[in-house]
Amino acid sequence: MSDSAAPPLIDLNADLGEGFGRWQLTDDEALLSVVTSANVACGFHAGDPSTMRRVCALAAERGVVIGAQVSYRDLAGFGRRAMDVPPEELADEITYQIGALEVFARAAGARVGYVKPHGALYNRCVHDAEQATAVVAGIRAAGGRLPVLGLPGSQLHRAAAEARLPVVGEAFADRAYTDRGTLVPRREPGAVVHDPDTVVKRAVGLARDRAVTSLGGTRIAVAARSLCLHGDTPGAAELARRVRSELTAAGVHIRSFA
Repeated sequence: MSDSAAPPLIDLNADLGEGFGRWQLTDDEALLSVVTSANVACGFHAGDPSTMRRVCALAAERGVVIGAQVSYRDLAGFGRRAMDVPPEELADEITYQIGALEVFARAAGARVGYVKPHGALYNRCVHDAEQATAVVAGIRAAGGRLPVLGLPGSQLHRAAAEARLPVVGEAFADRAYTDRGTLVPRREPGAVVHDPDTVVKRAVGLARDRAVTSLGGTRIAVAARSLCLHGDTPGAAELARRVRSELTAAGVHIRSFA
């Protein structure tokens, strides 16, 4: 069978372990029954050691690939506030976060399989070459050739490719896109898609057709191998189950990229 005739293939990822102490934001156990890749918070925007251990154990038990969800050091702002961190310091903080998660992943009989920036760091690395290069330097210092999950065409992917790290394109069914293929900033109206039926429809379109309609009404191509299912929204687990069910019904194969 030629590549053009091959069935669509997609990975489903979700941000997990986003709690701290007695505070828990995501329904990790429910989401781990749906996703194929788990972006585990590494302590800088969320995720205390016990939470990291627990999520790694659950992911390993269910055969879900563990990824390091690295962030700016911004626990109070959930990693969504813009920050200016010197490149060398940022690289060290990325290495630190990956190393912390790797200990818990190994204890669970698994390994960290990829890296994905979170929140403000993710968005900054779309266009900021210096910050993106620092993130990649931190990943390389952590050892191995870990795949880098991020927005297609971003500076993060450019820096990762130059460092000969595998890159994995990511799409978002519940986030609005600009005409240029970037995400509409959360502070702008319409940035987040709240209607579950629309999210499900967009997910199928992204996986099967590799395209989505921008906030401005333009049809844009999105070359993504992984689809993010946000875990910090009301009803996230049920919505994730709907998305997976509809993808399967549409003939999309669901499998991790790692």
